[in-house]
Amino acid sequence: MDFRWLKREHESEAIVIFGGWAVGSQVFDHLTGAYDVLFASDFRDLNAELPDLSAYDRINLVAWSFGVVSYAHWQQGRADPFDHKVAVNGTLTPVDRMTGVPPLAMSKTIETLSQESYQLFLARAFNERQPNVPIDCVARREELCEIEARGDAQGIEFDLVWISDADKIFPTANQKRAWPDGWSRQVSAPHAPFGYFSNWQELLS
Repeated sequence: MDFRWLKREHESEAIVIFGGWAVGSQVFDHLTGAYDVLFASDFRDLNAELPDLSAYDRINLVAWSFGVVSYAHWQQGRADPFDHKVAVNGTLTPVDRMTGVPPLAMSKTIETLSQESYQLFLARAFNERQPNVPIDCVARREELCEIEARGDAQGIEFDLVWISDADKIFPTANQKRAWPDGWSRQVSAPHAPFGYFSNWQELLS
């Protein structure tokens, strides 16, 4: 697991992103706002610690896709640093026929992972073809296996859950079943919905 700053200008608030599997931080680049932004990726292990964020008045969490359950497992046994938590198109039951990614889809992704199948994944995540992006198949397969092996997470509450109505990775109906009534808000977007937001405040609230 790796933390790196995407923006650090000593703002009064910070956002920590637990990103999605095999999709980099570029999907957040266009979002504007007076926030310093820290990005977490590569969930093969969850041993990394946050840098010192004590100077911030408020710390927000945005967890996306498999970043939702990876955050929840990371949080276990640690003091909760976050004032506001937002989940985006993920659940605490990452591989589940009714409330997560269907097991067959997960196993097929692991077994057939290649440059070609990754491009198909990206097309499904964005609901349109994406430019060719190199992938480290060994590392990303290991990451999926670790996410599956860790399994479900418990005891984490989110202030807001975004659910895309055209999600082909975490099926929309599964997400709706996974979260309590009143937590979620729907957005007309694919699994990677961030192009439908123009600034961080829209995503946080």
